[in-house]
Amino acid sequence: MNATSSTLGQGSYTTLPPSLTERLARALHWPAAIVLMLGALYLVFAVYTAGQAAWASGLLVLFTAGFYVYLSRGGFAWRYLFPGIAGMLVFIAFPLVYTAQIGFTNYSSTHLLSESRVREYLLEQRDAVEDQVLAYTLHASGAEYRLVLRAEGEAAPRWVSSPLALRAGKALRVDLAAADASSLPGEAALPLPELIKHRDTLSKLVLVLPDQTTLHYLGLREFGPVKALWTGHPDGKLTRMADGVVFTPNRDTGFFQSDAGETLQPGFKAFIGVGNYTRMLFDAEFRGPFLSIFSWTVVFSALTVAFATAIGMLFAVMLNWEGMRFRTTYRTLLFLPYAVPGFISILVFKGLFNQNFGEINAILDALFGVKPAWFADPFLAKTMLLIVNVWLGYPYVMILCSGLLKAIPADLYEASALAGASPATNFLKITAPLIIKPLAPLLVSAFAFNFNNFVLIALLTDGRPDFLSTKLPAGQTDILVSYTYRIAFRDSGSDFGLAAAISTLIFFLVAALSLINLRLSAKAQR
Repeated sequence: MNATSSTLGQGSYTTLPPSLTERLARALHWPAAIVLMLGALYLVFAVYTAGQAAWASGLLVLFTAGFYVYLSRGGFAWRYLFPGIAGMLVFIAFPLVYTAQIGFTNYSSTHLLSESRVREYLLEQRDAVEDQVLAYTLHASGAEYRLVLRAEGEAAPRWVSSPLALRAGKALRVDLAAADASSLPGEAALPLPELIKHRDTLSKLVLVLPDQTTLHYLGLREFGPVKALWTGHPDGKLTRMADGVVFTPNRDTGFFQSDAGETLQPGFKAFIGVGNYTRMLFDAEFRGPFLSIFSWTVVFSALTVAFATAIGMLFAVMLNWEGMRFRTTYRTLLFLPYAVPGFISILVFKGLFNQNFGEINAILDALFGVKPAWFADPFLAKTMLLIVNVWLGYPYVMILCSGLLKAIPADLYEASALAGASPATNFLKITAPLIIKPLAPLLVSAFAFNFNNFVLIALLTDGRPDFLSTKLPAGQTDILVSYTYRIAFRDSGSDFGLAAAISTLIFFLVAALSLINLRLSAKAQR
């Protein structure tokens, strides 16, 4: 194959023929795209048939946008931005919107299903007609099987089925015929272990007697007719067949309720508006612990940042003194809390603060004769959390301040020395003003991090000690994120709706801190 030569102005260039790989890529471009489209459509259809129309619509929009961007010329400019935008929508925006949506519902461990699914569940309930239950035996007939049913008593009538394959699959309707000595199978009945092997297939059989009575699988030894416990109405109500009591779906409580106040389990998920938010503000039994936990969260985050900043800055200034001997050794030792994984340090401190066997109480007992109850007393537990968190956080500030101190011109300190200023004056007039401005955005970030410091609370105190006589279990050392976790997954009945409302509140608080951080960062760069 010859190359093509062309002339452009006074120069020339040669166009090489496409390689085999390029020709193969061009040939497979559209077939591969069509296969991917069909796979995407199948996934959307599968999600839709599973009853998730909203999810299917979202996937369809996402796939359509992706194929448009990468297969059309009009979307060429978006090819590098699309993965990031799609990832942000799927992993950030969607979880946020979904969590906020749950916050407006009563979604919990007792309200997991939708109203339609709860209604279907109740309508599917059946009860056996005890006086018409028939025993059965299963007999091998070559590669197939036959069922023999009989009522109680030696002279009771019997019925027999035609040969059945008993393959796993959909429900099968089987007609039974009256049995006589000639039609009964000659093989012995299968033992119980064999019946257990065929249990799943037998449970899908619907047997029909000559009088059109239908029999359903009731257990390893019985078939019998069943009667519905509930009957439905077009308006969504249910009537209990046993006594005729009518139950109406109460979308405020999420239960089917009778006029007498009787409720049916399970409950269903219902939209309750701002009910979870009003509960946080106006329910006195919930508001008290919630406001205490919120206040402690703010105080915990603020004090941690203040103490860690003070200690970290102090060490940074001390280590910046060039006349100090073994400065590298000190810097390494002070950096160690930051190098050790946080969860290991927390667990070590949990052992050190043990009231009976911890080294800290052993030292305090030897010196002062006291053994504080660090985990039982609320004030001591909060003090312990601050001590451990400051220990874990000051090396970060120390490193930041060490870098900022290197950027301060040395001639400022030389001029201050000529003026006879003291080290305290140097720190207050030169060091602090010059490093606090670039340090401020990082301190706001540290505040936001400690606002959601779930690991420390979960590993050290688990939120204990608890408040007494509260509607929902709440710990006096809980912060908002650990309190939300307890409400959603621990010992509060898995109230996902309330937990989602609190999570949404946390998001807006952290978002506000992020905006402050951005403003401070912009000012620091000026």
